[in-house]
Amino acid sequence: MANYYTDHPEIEFHLNHPLMKRIVELKERNYADKDNFEDAPVNYEDAIENYKRLLEITGDVAANIIEPNSESVDQEGPHLENGRMIYASKTFENLDATRKAGLWGISMPRRYGGLNLPNVVFSMASEIISAADAGFQNVWSLQSCIDTLYEFGTEEQRAKYIPRICAGETMSMDLTEPDAGSDLQRVMLKATQDEDGTWRLNGVKRFITNGDSDIHLVLARSEAGTRDGRGLSMFIYDKRDGGVTVRHIENKLGIHGSPTCELVYKNAKCELCGSTRMGLIKYVMALMNGARLGIAAQSVGVEQESYNEGLAYAKERAQFGQKIVNFPAVYDMLSRMKAKLDAGRSLLYQTARYVDIYKALEDIARERKLTPEERAEMKKYTRLADAFTPISKGTNSEYANQNAYDAISIHGGSGFIMEYKSQRLFRDARIFSIYEGTTQLQVVAAIRYITNGTYLSIMKEMLEAEVSDSMKPLKARVEKLVALYEEAIEKVKADANQDEHDFLGRRLYNMTAEIIEALLILDDASKAPELFEKSANVFVRMAEENTIGQHAYIMAFNAEDLKNFVAVEPETTEE
Repeated sequence: MANYYTDHPEIEFHLNHPLMKRIVELKERNYADKDNFEDAPVNYEDAIENYKRLLEITGDVAANIIEPNSESVDQEGPHLENGRMIYASKTFENLDATRKAGLWGISMPRRYGGLNLPNVVFSMASEIISAADAGFQNVWSLQSCIDTLYEFGTEEQRAKYIPRICAGETMSMDLTEPDAGSDLQRVMLKATQDEDGTWRLNGVKRFITNGDSDIHLVLARSEAGTRDGRGLSMFIYDKRDGGVTVRHIENKLGIHGSPTCELVYKNAKCELCGSTRMGLIKYVMALMNGARLGIAAQSVGVEQESYNEGLAYAKERAQFGQKIVNFPAVYDMLSRMKAKLDAGRSLLYQTARYVDIYKALEDIARERKLTPEERAEMKKYTRLADAFTPISKGTNSEYANQNAYDAISIHGGSGFIMEYKSQRLFRDARIFSIYEGTTQLQVVAAIRYITNGTYLSIMKEMLEAEVSDSMKPLKARVEKLVALYEEAIEKVKADANQDEHDFLGRRLYNMTAEIIEALLILDDASKAPELFEKSANVFVRMAEENTIGQHAYIMAFNAEDLKNFVAVEPETTEE
């Protein structure tokens, strides 16, 4: 019987990382829950076994319920009835199956009915569910919005809402509007207070994933007369209170199981989450970082499924008297797909581990004062998480698109036929590099860590780690890439031209991600050559090919060249 976890031992490998001991130690607080909760682990080994059991259950549900339902969900999609969104019929089956399997409230403390699992495990479960159906992964993984409520809400709000999510109620984050997409400072949904202090919401939200959910986190303008981010606050809207209708469901290219709604708020009762004026500055940033890691996991799931589909077809399809998997042009595509998958997954879980450590320390700081050593540790891993999140989201979302594209190419004409899954994976993947911040915005988020030397110092530290004898020649090649990378950064900084800096940012970003991934896959291959040695060989050569080319482009670039790239004269906008 298929299982999307046990069928891919590369996932379990990442549970063996040395940082997992620290993560479990912080998350379990000396295993204090063992006396009060039957499912709480008693030691590190027990915790890891708990994680494996949950992932095995997830893999079973994904392979044997969600994936078989995916074609029906894609064809039916959600629909609108009397101002309400109605899921595709098989989506209800998926929700029921995940609730019965206990796959809700994953990150929440046990005292609220949660499972108290780290982000690494949640990301693994997200990857597995996405491989089965990326659209349903959106609906299911938005439970992570509860993390923001847990961090910034009151204890009364935690006790009111968190158990409901742990029981399987759904969530959404209502941020964007018709005139506020990436530029959330333009949000104009109004939040006003009645005389008794009750908050009310009025206005329209657009492109809201899972927009008719049970519990919403809503970004709204609470400060009259403001037009920037300082006038925005975060609110909790409970569907039980009414006041919000669905005006439209978008007819999308892909992820049909994930409803994208336009919502109309009419005097909708809500609660303030945290403090006023901090909605965009603090709370949305926390929400978006979690969402971006979720898209990275979603992307890895589609990378895996695209590779699976391409490989299976190549082994089956014969042309010119032999299976096409034996053709160099085909196995070149497949080897690159697998290398991107393994390297992208390694980057995802490295990022998730960094997030786990600093988030656990932040949580501990709500209960007691951190020691100086703990404060230093939290600062270190916060910085690493902030640096790794944009490259993890951006790179994996691009890899998902590339792998899905290649899966269709391997299928040839059949890949263009709707009966084959590869076309759905291709349609689903296209949004990954757009929502929760386009790849271009991930470059913007990462660029300061490029120019201030953060990534470079990480690379140099990683180069100090020992690798197996078989990986040493590849490591020597990566060392040369790091030198080229440093030279390219210094060139752009020395030119001191902001337009040039912005224009070349994507190339520096690509170099950054590929070198870090190359170093990660070398480490993985040193520990588990049977899983990763082939991918390490392929990925390092691919990174070499790309980095040398990007270095040459940057070093030959002159700010004067920019005028040759501008298609039209820039326009000024006046308000």
